[in-house]
Amino acid sequence: MRHRPAEGGSQPCREWRRRCGERCRAQFAISVSVASGHAWGTCLLQPGFGTDREPGEASGEVSASPSLAMAGVKHLLVPASMEQLLGALAPRTPTLAIGGARAVLGDPGALPSRSRHLLSPPAHPSHHTGTSEATLPAGGSGRSLLGGCPHPAGTVGTSRWGPGASARPRGLGPGAGHGCAVAAHEARVPRGGPGAGGGNADGRVSCALQSVPGHENNKDSWLLWMGASDCLISVGFSQMREREVKLWDTRKFSGATFTLTLDTSPGAMIPLFDADTGLLVLGGKGENLLYCFEAAPAQPALTQVTQSLTEGRTRGLAAVPRLALDVMACEVLRVLQLTDTFLVPVSYIVPRKSVQEFHEDLFPDCAGVLPATGAQAWWAGDSQQVGKVSLHPARRPTQTFRSPVIAVAAPSTQLPDDGPADTDRSDGSGYSSPSGSLASPSSAATSLSASTGPSSGFASSPSQKSLQSILGPSSRFRHAQGAVLHRDTHITNLRGLSLTTPGESDGFCANHERVALPLLSAGGQIAILELSKPGRLPDTAVPTIQNSAAVADLCWDPFDPRRLAVAGEDAKIRLWRVPEGGLQDTLREPEAVLQGHTEKIYSIRFHPVAADLLVSSSYDMTVRIWELGTRQEVLCLQGHTDQIFSLAWSPDGRQLATASKDGRLRLYEPRRSPQPQQEGPGPEGGRGARLVWVCGGDLLLVSGFDSRSERRILLYRAQALPDGPLSVLGLDVAPSTLLPFYDEDTSVIFLTGKGDTRVFLYEVTPEPPYFLECNSFTSSDPHKGFVFLRKTACDVREVEFTRALRLGQGALEPVAFRVPRVKKEYFQDDIFPPTRVWWEPSLSAGAWLAGADGQHRRADLRPADMTPVSQAPKEQPARKFVPAAVYLGEKTDEQKKEELLSAMVARLGSRHDPLPQDSFEGVDEAEWD
Repeated sequence: MRHRPAEGGSQPCREWRRRCGERCRAQFAISVSVASGHAWGTCLLQPGFGTDREPGEASGEVSASPSLAMAGVKHLLVPASMEQLLGALAPRTPTLAIGGARAVLGDPGALPSRSRHLLSPPAHPSHHTGTSEATLPAGGSGRSLLGGCPHPAGTVGTSRWGPGASARPRGLGPGAGHGCAVAAHEARVPRGGPGAGGGNADGRVSCALQSVPGHENNKDSWLLWMGASDCLISVGFSQMREREVKLWDTRKFSGATFTLTLDTSPGAMIPLFDADTGLLVLGGKGENLLYCFEAAPAQPALTQVTQSLTEGRTRGLAAVPRLALDVMACEVLRVLQLTDTFLVPVSYIVPRKSVQEFHEDLFPDCAGVLPATGAQAWWAGDSQQVGKVSLHPARRPTQTFRSPVIAVAAPSTQLPDDGPADTDRSDGSGYSSPSGSLASPSSAATSLSASTGPSSGFASSPSQKSLQSILGPSSRFRHAQGAVLHRDTHITNLRGLSLTTPGESDGFCANHERVALPLLSAGGQIAILELSKPGRLPDTAVPTIQNSAAVADLCWDPFDPRRLAVAGEDAKIRLWRVPEGGLQDTLREPEAVLQGHTEKIYSIRFHPVAADLLVSSSYDMTVRIWELGTRQEVLCLQGHTDQIFSLAWSPDGRQLATASKDGRLRLYEPRRSPQPQQEGPGPEGGRGARLVWVCGGDLLLVSGFDSRSERRILLYRAQALPDGPLSVLGLDVAPSTLLPFYDEDTSVIFLTGKGDTRVFLYEVTPEPPYFLECNSFTSSDPHKGFVFLRKTACDVREVEFTRALRLGQGALEPVAFRVPRVKKEYFQDDIFPPTRVWWEPSLSAGAWLAGADGQHRRADLRPADMTPVSQAPKEQPARKFVPAAVYLGEKTDEQKKEELLSAMVARLGSRHDPLPQDSFEGVDEAEWD
């Protein structure tokens, strides 16, 4: 959180602005760890730059963050001077962060540029010398906290105290701001205190002891100490704009001991490190993915533990103190994610069989809540450590700490009555929370995290209502799977593809028979490839279309698979006809040339219902409709004031919608008026936009960017554009415009951009929540284009509801989107309703211009030998198997023995049957004599 200073300001502030320029807005924020009871919070202080403050007035403004509100800190009085502020804050914790100072501290030329330095803590204010007042101007009796510490040219983003005021105090951590290096030091303090040895002989002086080149990019970076070790963690960008994490050892500070490259996303990573568990959590601003690594400073190494997909986009991250964790649920870490609308707790839980006992191996003793020393004692050289406390519920500490500075200032100010003081405390948690605020961590937050932890891929929600919104409405296509078909169906060895097609173009176009690919060669050459002839293309040149001008956009006629319309940068539209069976020789003469635009053409689209009608948009701010039979312009639409990003016909062909760079959406009825019938607010910014009609033509879906360059989609009611969007959904941060494709049979929207590796899938509904997320498709390498084919190309026997063509680095690959089903032997009529035959015209161009409206017929996709699943015979429920133990358990041991013996005899025969030898004839008894 930042606070903008009042306009004007004192003479030092104006002088500072003059010297540092507009980049330095004289905004200095001090991030302070504040103790109140057993809770922690964070506040930001804005120094006052005015000279009209009285000595007793506060020299700044304080605003509490969400974590401060959860902790129960309702009011915070600002001391009148920095000396009082140090006295209030230094006893609390050895970790004091000074961040957000977007200015050069000290002399920019004192040290080499593009380097970072570890700064010793300044001497006591009474011993300041040099440029202390010029470093951090403050009004009233406030003093410079950094003293005269010189810093290299660049801006300071974050600074960190070392992990404790130890016998070897590490002082301020590196300023991991916009500079490109890191530094460390160990400032040993004489026991004699600040004045020992005379003058500035104290080791706690403002100087950089070591410096080394760090991240090679001038974008934002962060830095953390790895607990009480001599190691540091820095997060920033490489020279190739790749996000990277580096481990540093201050004892061997010649370079990073370990480097891990993550990805090339532009969002700055926010690191959170837990010294007790060694877990490092990384979250990018504007993203919904949290990385979790285990850091081992001894090796050194980073081992990935998990990735968590959150519901909202990250705007900020904070770690909850360990005393607030639910240790009986084996919760080892909890992170608070700040989104646009919520503060979301994300719990990391270690699965254990027993949750009835305390696991000491997971929860070692952690730092307590009582300060080890005071500010004056620390300045004098005292380096005692904060005492350790147990996390066992039965041995939790009961002591509290309140700053004496706040207590002294309290009588002079009447605090508003916000209700009775909070005395409630969750059982054994040692964490106090204000009544009426968010639930304590041992209740609502952890109960949700127990079922939706990071292992499930979703972060826990802040309320039961939000949890139901995740588990409640779901798409029947949420398990849809995209798969690249076998290599035998690919067209490979593509060479010389054009990478300069405008953002308004899809890059290439395809129908069910062939593909048109613009080439990089001069003269606007276009390669025509037959889908019926897959395989490797020859190394020699293939026959092409010579368009004579660079290609701006191209489109196949939906009603004639052999006619191709190409818009050139020479403001002409050329119609080409491909011979039957494919292109055998170079084609140089077009079938027709349409002229009328005076500037370069943006995009062209065929009419969805009427044959021989084409619409085009141009840099001359006009939209023109052409009749191809007469090769004449028949309508010209006006009303645009800036570049036209996209245009789209409604499914019935009556209306035409456009998106423009001026941030407006326009809806035309071309046969009624050349002026727009409706206008409404569109996406912010001028980076590009696309639109498509959805839900039977009742809604308009627009893809674009927001003011932070985050890609998002917006949903409008077509007849209520001035009312604004019904719903807005942010996706990610990327430079390319999302290209939408809508499958009207399933109401699934596919979104991807040129250069992306991911295709987003959402089911669009006309009622809230409007967007139901489905599985995304991810490719191994970026694609240059993604075009979808008509329904007849799908294999319904494999429950394939959409097929697309993906243009990769050197190959054209078919991609099938399928829904997993058990009974594939039946036709899935719930997924394949009768489809609209949009590849057949329903009326002529003349009839449409005369006011007639047509409607496409529908066709059944069911093969003749398949039975609809809705007519499949109902299976009888399988008889429930009852184990024999159920019956045997109801009998005595004697009964069991008797049954066992009877069963054995039954197999051998009856016990009363005569033996075989009884039937033998013998000799008379008298004969034995």
